Amino acid sequence: MPSSNVRYVSPPITANNSSSSTVISAANEDDTWVWAQIKSEARRDAESEPALASYLYSTILSHSSLERSLSFHLGNKLCSSTLLSTLLYDLFLNAFTSDPSLRSAVIADLRATRQRDPACESFSHCFLNYKGFLACQAHRVTHRLWQQSRQPLALALHSRIADVFAVDIHPAARIGKGVLFDHATGVVVGETAVIGNNVSILHHVTLGGTGKVGGDRHPKIEDGVLIGAGATILGNVKIGEGAKIGAGSVVLIDVPPRTTAVGNPARLVGGKEKPSQNKDVPGESMDHTSFISEWSDYII
Repeated sequence: MPSSNVRYVSPPITANNSSSSTVISAANEDDTWVWAQIKSEARRDAESEPALASYLYSTILSHSSLERSLSFHLGNKLCSSTLLSTLLYDLFLNAFTSDPSLRSAVIADLRATRQRDPACESFSHCFLNYKGFLACQAHRVTHRLWQQSRQPLALALHSRIADVFAVDIHPAARIGKGVLFDHATGVVVGETAVIGNNVSILHHVTLGGTGKVGGDRHPKIEDGVLIGAGATILGNVKIGEGAKIGAGSVVLIDVPPRTTAVGNPARLVGGKEKPSQNKDVPGESMDHTSFISEWSDYII
């Protein structure tokens, strides 16, 4: 079984073809293992809960690949009387099968959810039921459509994603992999926002602008960041690598790497001159409260 301690970083540019082949082979092995695990879990659940057998067969067990199963599932979730499931299935399947980066992101996001959320009991549980995961994968397709100058279709699909999952991510927003949208309800991500790898974002988080100003106007979230529930980050500000944003905080300026910002308006734990440094990667550890001992204003 592939290691569970997986971090996702931008691959180095190399002229070594054998190294590239090794990376591709390892990625394919990981894809195959995760898909086999999902099918095994679905068979187990179908046997233990007959009421779900038909649903699990049609959504997972009848499909030959992860891409086909996910395309079928998203198509059925997002279809309407005028946006048919068969059309959406073809749209999703074309995207997932023609773009290897989308497939690798799906696997990375599944692993991130399984590892970081103690309530996630299995890969199949995430695959079938986690709307944050499903909304993110659907967004990846809308982003691809946006890049292909198919804005009307991207925006129509974006609207359906917001209606069905209560997650509003503009099609132009860029999202890395190994990303967890935990609970996800009420998440808003603006047009020019960027979210890096290994980031975890909880419900009711807003990555928004500051008004009517156009252009590059939304936050940039670097790798390994954790953003707590209800946090609001406004404007073209940078949240540095490995930083932590406390629940309910309002952030209007840059947050340095490896620091923790808490409050409204947000302040750095430890002070601006010598802020406390996070020892772990918050986006992976999901440690929301260790800063409390250093936060002198926290009094009940």
